[in-house]
Amino acid sequence: MDSYYPLYINGEFKDSSNKQKITNPANGEIIAEAALASKGDIEAAVTSARAAFDSGSWREIALVERKDFLLKISQGILDKAGELARLETLNTGKPIKESTFMDVPSSAKTFEYFANHLEEFLKEETKELENARSQLVREPLGVAVLIVPWNYPLLIASWKLAQALAAGNTVILKPSSLTPLSVLELAKIIQEAGLPKGVVNIINASGDVAGEQLCADKRVDIISFTGSPEVGKKIIGYSSRNVKKLIMELGGKSAGIVLKDADLELAVNGSLCSIFLNQGQMCTALSRIFVEDDIYDKFITEFVEKAKKIKLGDGLNYETQMGPLMSDAQRRKVIEYVEKAKSEGAKLLCGGKIPDNPELRNGFFFEPTVLTDVMPHMAIFKEEVFGPVACVSKFSDRDEAIQLANATDFALACAIWSEDTALAQKLASRINAGACWINTYGMFYNEAPYGGFKQSGFGKELGREGFLEYTRQKNIIIDQTKGAKPLVNYWYGF
Repeated sequence: MDSYYPLYINGEFKDSSNKQKITNPANGEIIAEAALASKGDIEAAVTSARAAFDSGSWREIALVERKDFLLKISQGILDKAGELARLETLNTGKPIKESTFMDVPSSAKTFEYFANHLEEFLKEETKELENARSQLVREPLGVAVLIVPWNYPLLIASWKLAQALAAGNTVILKPSSLTPLSVLELAKIIQEAGLPKGVVNIINASGDVAGEQLCADKRVDIISFTGSPEVGKKIIGYSSRNVKKLIMELGGKSAGIVLKDADLELAVNGSLCSIFLNQGQMCTALSRIFVEDDIYDKFITEFVEKAKKIKLGDGLNYETQMGPLMSDAQRRKVIEYVEKAKSEGAKLLCGGKIPDNPELRNGFFFEPTVLTDVMPHMAIFKEEVFGPVACVSKFSDRDEAIQLANATDFALACAIWSEDTALAQKLASRINAGACWINTYGMFYNEAPYGGFKQSGFGKELGREGFLEYTRQKNIIIDQTKGAKPLVNYWYGF
């Protein structure tokens, strides 16, 4: 692992007078320094991306060459898989098993998938019309600003970057300044792949410095943002100064529904994963779990027993099942939500505090937490906590369960546990969420689109639908009037 990570602008690594110390949230130790982009650096990145799109070679290369570049990036990720996984765990605190078996290989597969399907997705469509032929052509939008959150820095960067590049755009990629290391390491792989200068620019900067400058710039054609609703609203405001395409994924308050005929072991284990994976720092976390009253007592007993057994520790230890939260600020936010819920009448069944283990005292650890008696009027029922806190409630009527699941401003994801898949599908059709899992959780596929509704945002990532978000459709109409004399030829003929 390097001790210093520069910016990547116009095909070159660039130093900055501003530097930032990056710490391991598991122990507070400094693991590296990263350059912080100035306003001048951001201007250089936008200028570089704009020039590369308007006058560079990127738009003119054959699709097979574009495909080859993406496959080289995919292979580069695999070649550095061990190093990237370790870096991701050190920077985010997540268990190394998650980085090794989920984040890194999934990142490589995303580049591979869009490389192998870009020609199919960009295929022209022809429509025969009355006296004319229409050619529908897919083109890149231009300069894409990709803003990535801190919870899945490499994976979400790969989602956005693979689609944007496969569609033919040039890119300015901004990772979170909390977790920039794996994305800055990705810059080395991109350079080694030989992409033309300016096609990819990677800048580490705080949102306060970069947000308005990037998102208000009329040279930017599309912004793809994953992050908090508060920041998302700011970006929408900045971008309104100059019309541009937006893809927004703004979090969730997702629900799991466990029916009485569910496989109890599957439902308990799946629900544990849905809220405690990645320390609960997931937009799709099923933080509200509704269990049919016939099996509620059995479910809650097993769920709490297993939650108490989750092993906290340094993410580099392969026995660790849950790492620290990302920062002290994030942990304080989680604690405030739990304490407020308790004061409003929620009942704490386990967790709810910083662990006593002295080996964990220097990290931002928080115990897996389970609350019951959480009512719809409580803040913790309605707002995204982004931490390992499960609110488990019972229901007796399925209409009630649907009503409770939909009783938030968010509409990102849900899961239903039942052996009656036909019934589960009917219930899924009534839940206001962009992704609905049945008897599973968190299954993302490059072939299938992902995105939410309501305050969870708009637009899709992944799949053909996600790819097309990074394109524009042009309609070329060719006259085929007999004798090549269309009516318009005579409209003002004299």
